[in-house]
Amino acid sequence: MNLIYIAIVEGNPHLRSLLGWHLQQAGYMAQQCANLQQARNAFVHRLPSLVILDSDLPDGDGMELCQWLYNQRQSFILILSARTSEKDIVKGLNAGADDYLTKPFGMQEFMARIEALIRRLRVTSVPLYLDYGDLKIDLVQRRVQYRGDFVDLTPQEFSLLYVLAQAEGNPLSRSELLQRAWPEAIDNPRTIDTHVLSLRKKIETDPRQPSLIQTVRNVGYRFNPEVLHDSSSTSSAAPTIDTQVNLRSHNSTSSNQTNPRLSNTSSIK
Repeated sequence: MNLIYIAIVEGNPHLRSLLGWHLQQAGYMAQQCANLQQARNAFVHRLPSLVILDSDLPDGDGMELCQWLYNQRQSFILILSARTSEKDIVKGLNAGADDYLTKPFGMQEFMARIEALIRRLRVTSVPLYLDYGDLKIDLVQRRVQYRGDFVDLTPQEFSLLYVLAQAEGNPLSRSELLQRAWPEAIDNPRTIDTHVLSLRKKIETDPRQPSLIQTVRNVGYRFNPEVLHDSSSTSSAAPTIDTQVNLRSHNSTSSNQTNPRLSNTSSIK
C-alpha cells in the first residue's frame, strides 16, 4: 500500500501538532504548515493527496488557497473552520472543499472524516505524469523533461504549463490562467504574457515562432501537443498517461469553464 501524504495547513500550533500526531499514529505521512506561504512552498516540492486547511490563516484567507488547490485537480481538501454558519459552509464547499469540519471538534470525528476521504482517494486515479513523446510532465515531482533533458522551470512556469496541458488543446483566457495557475490573487492579466514568454524560451524549438504554446488572438493561449514527436507513433495528440491511486480525480475541464472555439478570425502563432 502506498504511503499517503497529508498536508496540514493550520495557524494554531497546538492544534496543528495534535492533528499531525494523530495522523502519524494512523500511519499517514503528515507535513505541518503554519501559514499560506509555507503551504505554497510545500506544494512546490511535493503534491499532497489530502490537504487539511484552516480557513483563517495568519497571512491570509485559506479559501483562496482552497480554490487554487481545487483548480490543480490533484488533492482532496478538508476545511477546518470556526465559521459555523450555513453560508460559510456552503462558501467553503463551493470553493472546492470535499468536506467541512467546524471548530471545535472531537478527534474521533476528525479521524472518521479523514478515513472517509481516504476511502474516496483509494478508488480514484489521476495521472502521475503526462507523456507527449518529446515532452514529459511529471505531476508528482513537478518536473518537466524535453527531448531527454530536464528543463529548469520555476514553480509558476510549471503550474502554467500543467494548466495549459489540462485544457487538452482548448484555448484559455488570461483571466482563466490566473485563476487556475496562481495560488494568490493577481490583478494584472499581463503577468501571464511574461511567464508564457519565459516558458517558451525553455521548451520551444524556436521561441520567436512558438508552435507548442500558441497565442489565440483576442482569447489567450492554448497548448498544442500535435507538434511534439511521439517515439511510439508517427503522430499523436493524446498523451500517454500513467496513473496511481490516492490522488484526486477531476474532469480535465470544469463544467462551467469557458472553452471558446477557434474561428476564422482567431489568429494562432
